[in-house]
Amino acid sequence: MNVINTIISMGPSVMMPIIFFILALIFGVKIGKAFKAGMLVGIGFEGIGLVIGLLLDSLGPAAEAMVERFGLNLTVVDAGWPVAATIGWGSPIVPFVVFGGLLLNLILLVLNMTKTVNIDIFNYWHFLLTGGVIYAVTGNIAISSAGALIHFLITLIIADKTAPRVQEAYDLKGVSFAHATSAIYVPIGIVVNWIIEKIPGLNKIDANPDTITEKFGVMGEPLTLGTILGAVLGILAGWSFTDILGLSVKVAAVMVLLPAMINVLVEGLVTVRDAAEKTLKKKFPDREFYIGLDTALLVGDPAVLATGLLMIPAALLLAVILPGNKVLPFVDLASIVFLIAMISPYCKKNMVRIFISGLVIITLVLYAGSDIAPYYTKAAELANVTLPKGIGSNTQMANLVGGATTPLGWILIKLSTIFR
Repeated sequence: MNVINTIISMGPSVMMPIIFFILALIFGVKIGKAFKAGMLVGIGFEGIGLVIGLLLDSLGPAAEAMVERFGLNLTVVDAGWPVAATIGWGSPIVPFVVFGGLLLNLILLVLNMTKTVNIDIFNYWHFLLTGGVIYAVTGNIAISSAGALIHFLITLIIADKTAPRVQEAYDLKGVSFAHATSAIYVPIGIVVNWIIEKIPGLNKIDANPDTITEKFGVMGEPLTLGTILGAVLGILAGWSFTDILGLSVKVAAVMVLLPAMINVLVEGLVTVRDAAEKTLKKKFPDREFYIGLDTALLVGDPAVLATGLLMIPAALLLAVILPGNKVLPFVDLASIVFLIAMISPYCKKNMVRIFISGLVIITLVLYAGSDIAPYYTKAAELANVTLPKGIGSNTQMANLVGGATTPLGWILIKLSTIFR
C-alpha cells in the first residue's frame, strides 16, 4: 500500500508516463521512442489538468456567486470530487478493492471476458467511494469491498460495450472508459435519445457543433460558444462587466486549448497503442484489447463542453424546484461536464439531446445525494476528511461527481442497509 499510495500521490501526469513507458517497452518499442511516447502522455495529462484547472478555478467563483445571489439554502452541500476522492482513498477497504480490482481485471482478460485493460488507477476512487459509504452503513469490510468491486465490474462491462461507439465518435482508436462518473449514465443517454426520436419537431433539431459552425461560420465555432456561455454565466453570477469579460475569455480559452492538449496526449497514446496492437495480434490473433483511460480525454469535445457549461445554471434551478431535494450543488458544479461525456455519441453529439439527458442525470444525482447524505457524511468523518472552506461542521455532505451518487452506487448503498 505504501507503493500504491506513493504512485497515486504523484497524480496522473507523473503516474501515466511511467505506466506508458513500461507498456511501450513491453510491447517492443525502442527506449527512445518509448520515452517520448510516455512523456507526451504525461505532458498531455498535465496540459489537460492545467486547462481543466483553469475551467474549475474560473467557474467555481461564478457558481458560488450564483448560489449566494439566488439565496439557495439547502441542508446537504455538494462538497466536491476532491473530498469524495479523499473519502475513497481514506477508507479501510483500499487494499482489498485496489488489489481486488487489478486481479479481477486480469482474470477477466485471461478468460476473454473483457477487452479493457483498466490502467486508470487514480480513478479507482469512484469505486472506493461507493465502498467507503457502504462501510459507513455496515462497518463490514467484506461487504464494503464486495460492493465496490461489483461497481468496478459493471463499469468495466459498460466500458467494453461502449468502446466501439465512443472510439468512432471521438476518433480514439483502441481505448475505452471504465469511468464510473460517466459510464453508468450511458443507458440514460440511449433512452432519452430514443424518446426524442419519437417526438415530432424535437427530433428534427440538429444542434451538433459541426452543423452550427457550418451554418453560422465563426459565430458557431467553439471559441464563440465559449465566449457566449462564459458571458451568460457571469451575468447569472451578477458580476461586473469586466469580470464577465474575463470569464468569457477564460471559457473560450478552455474550448480551444483542451482539444489541443488532448491531441498531445493522443500522439503519445498512438505509439503505445499501435505497438500493443501489433504484439497482441501475434499472440492473440482473434482478440481485441482496449486501454482503459480517464474521460478527461472526452470533455474537450465542443458538444460535451458547451452542454456541460449550460448544465451549471440548470443544476441550480433543478435544486430549487425539485420537491424533496436537499442537495445544494456547489463545488462540483464546474465538473458536471464529466457526467455527460460518454452519452454524447448516443445522442448524436446533439447538444439539445445531451442537455435533456443531463437534466435527467442531475435529477437522479440530486435525489440520490439527498437520500444517502447521512451515510456519506459519516463516511467523510471516518476518513478524517477536512471540510472545504465555507461548509459548516453541522452540514451534511454529498457530491455530484463520483460513484456513490450514480444510480448504481445508490442501489448498492441502499442494498447494503440490509446488513446493518
